[in-house]
Amino acid sequence: MSPTAPSTPAPRITYHAVLGSPHVARLLGGTLTGRLPNAMAPVAIVLWATASGGSIALGGLLSALYGLASSLAQPVKGRLMDRHGQTAVHLPAALLNAMLLVALAATGHHGGPALSTAIVVAAGLTTPSLEAGLRALWPTVLPNPRMRHAALALDTGSQGLLYIVGPLLVAALTAAYAPSCALVVTAALGLIGTAVVALAPPSRRRRPVQAATDGGPGRRLISLRLVLLFISLAGVGFAIGAMNVWSVALAEQHGQSMLSGIIPAAFSTGSLLGGLVYGRRTWKGTTTSRLITGGAAFLAGWLPLLAVLGPGAATAAVIVPGAFLTVIVACAFLTTDTLAPAGRTSEAYAWLILSIGAGQSTGTALAGRLAEHHLASAALPAAGAAFALTILLAARPHLRPAGPLPGTAGTTARPQAEATSPEQQLNTASVPLT
Repeated sequence: MSPTAPSTPAPRITYHAVLGSPHVARLLGGTLTGRLPNAMAPVAIVLWATASGGSIALGGLLSALYGLASSLAQPVKGRLMDRHGQTAVHLPAALLNAMLLVALAATGHHGGPALSTAIVVAAGLTTPSLEAGLRALWPTVLPNPRMRHAALALDTGSQGLLYIVGPLLVAALTAAYAPSCALVVTAALGLIGTAVVALAPPSRRRRPVQAATDGGPGRRLISLRLVLLFISLAGVGFAIGAMNVWSVALAEQHGQSMLSGIIPAAFSTGSLLGGLVYGRRTWKGTTTSRLITGGAAFLAGWLPLLAVLGPGAATAAVIVPGAFLTVIVACAFLTTDTLAPAGRTSEAYAWLILSIGAGQSTGTALAGRLAEHHLASAALPAAGAAFALTILLAARPHLRPAGPLPGTAGTTARPQAEATSPEQQLNTASVPLT
């Protein structure tokens, strides 16, 4: 028997190599810039409302309506992108969104609550669906599964920066100029970032898959498997929404107003760090097992809050669930990619984002009602995480594609099992990412 030649080790993949790949830095940077309004607009709207003579309650309502309208419109824009391409959807949405935010800044106290509400809702509905669009582009921009793994982790983790930089930028602009200036800058950043993405070659070249849009079984997007996944992610969003309100309650309890911003910033920092660590190497086990492990760690990270920690310990504690949020979201997107029909991934990703957003709104609302009960308020994030993990455990047998999806003849076949899916190729690779 002739000796076998030693196998050539796979090349090491670095974040520098990922960002140096064609179009990656442009798409990621443009998406982060274009999505800054998601973190800036809610804060800017509250400040604008109070500066225009409205109450904090009105500002909070307008801010909530903006976020809710943005979330509810995600699936519609995702489906439009799958049918008509990204550029045809992104650019008109960004232009309308920017015009409406500028119009809100210009109305001041003259329009009254009714006009302000109408403008805010319309602005939320026209928010570009950049996150879902970017996730749909990664397979074509980075065909190498390990490179895509690193990009997805970097993409997911870096979103925490939005919720650190965005509110701080609004506060600085408001202090130096006025809330209306913050709204105008928010509009400009959204339009610029979206244009950078929408005019990039991968976005302009993306075309719908015919089999997914011409009728037949292949058009069916929502299945039991995806519904269970999305329900579990609503629990994850619930935990995040409850944490935001709990941080405000903790700040009032201890007379330290900065805690209401420091704790969410610590959580976002954990998400960024978790994304960097997660993307540095490949992991054993299937995507489903990593998703459930991440869900269990996410739950465990919230449990220390039940001890009603002081400000310093509480700030440090939220870093842990923040780190595992990136693992959950990254694995959820990979799972959605394997379960969604070909040519419907943008819409499927949009439903995923909507699920997290809806859960976050629910967590915020319930936590607001329980804010005076310190133990109950601290327990809500863990309750949301426990719900998410329970659904994931129940859904585990369903989170594997059983075979090629019907009605996709003439298209690239879907993997028949996780062992042959792109993300499973990551699990079998032994070269760490650095």
